[in-house]
Amino acid sequence: MKKIPEAVRHAERLAAALEKRAPLDAAARLARHDDDEVTATLPHLSPGFARQLVEHLPEARRDRFASQLPGASGGEWPADSVGRLMEAPLATFSPATTVGDARKALRHLARAARFTYAYCVDPDGRLRGVVVMRDLMFASRTAKLEDIMIEDPFVFRPETPIEDAAREVLARHYPVYPVCADDGRLVGLVHGYALFAAHTANVSATAGRMVGVQNEEHFATHWTQSLKLRHPWLQLNLLTAFLAAAVVGVFEETIARVVMLAVFLPVLAGQSGNTGCQALAVTLRAMALDEMPTGEERQALLKEAWLGLLNGALVGITAGIAMFLYAGWQNEANALLLGLVVAIAMTGSCVLSGLTGVLVPLTLRRFGTDPATASSIFVTTATDVASMGLLLGLATWLVR
Repeated sequence: MKKIPEAVRHAERLAAALEKRAPLDAAARLARHDDDEVTATLPHLSPGFARQLVEHLPEARRDRFASQLPGASGGEWPADSVGRLMEAPLATFSPATTVGDARKALRHLARAARFTYAYCVDPDGRLRGVVVMRDLMFASRTAKLEDIMIEDPFVFRPETPIEDAAREVLARHYPVYPVCADDGRLVGLVHGYALFAAHTANVSATAGRMVGVQNEEHFATHWTQSLKLRHPWLQLNLLTAFLAAAVVGVFEETIARVVMLAVFLPVLAGQSGNTGCQALAVTLRAMALDEMPTGEERQALLKEAWLGLLNGALVGITAGIAMFLYAGWQNEANALLLGLVVAIAMTGSCVLSGLTGVLVPLTLRRFGTDPATASSIFVTTATDVASMGLLLGLATWLVR
């Protein structure tokens, strides 16, 4: 019977020590303990902090402890929301509490938890103000917290997307932010570093999501799980590739008559694909940083169309000269005409590619989907179809 209380005290002491560290450092220390100690310690941590520690553990242990996390206050909130990161509120007092009583309570609280601010809440739990420790230290012991608190503080809602929250804190730089429900009740706290860490993870995963690699996959993910996450997108990519192949099949007779057109098909596809991906990358960045306000989509389309026209014309001239020289070397009677076809097709496909790089993420966002999800697959398919269709269509029309 004596071992159980001692084990509990050990878990409480370890939890208190971990709460005073940043999540990455705390996770490194927690990883040195065996599974039984970790299991005993997690319930004594605040839900949001416990979740962050488990996420920093090696994958094998992370999966093992994910189901043992304490009842998270953010479990009811959407994924990638502030509610998923928040911890239980600490250092809460009535606005009528004296400075002396608050100091005494905080001295006891500091032995088991970490805190940055004190929070004044009414009897219904609604946040009334925030007290900075410096003000608490220098205020008179008989003063009330309502006399020194900061009224109407900045707060987050638990359903606020992490991406939106990260933009909000760029101009504030507070270490901790209160999280309140719609009725003003203080439901949790979220650390600034936790918001930036989560936002950085989301941004770093954007390149992967563009080609069908999900946020859940990491370097240490087992190959069976990686296969499960990646393969459906490869099947989708294969289906879209069949669409591009169908376009080539339509012009099979033209290719048979002018075989050298086949040599330039991958040239146009690669060039227009790169143009589309450039526009896609800029558009996704603008969405992530909120640089494209609602109503500015038309301006983005016009810009990318103009850039596609200029870039397409410049590379089109080079590609057209290359086709002219190659066709002349092959003693093709229509060498000049083929060079013109390549130049026009390159210009047109780059314009269409630039437009596609903007339209795909905008369309995905309009339908409530992550704009980055498999966007590269859709863009490259559209650019392949456009470039090959233009080249072979023009050749069929002009080269008789």
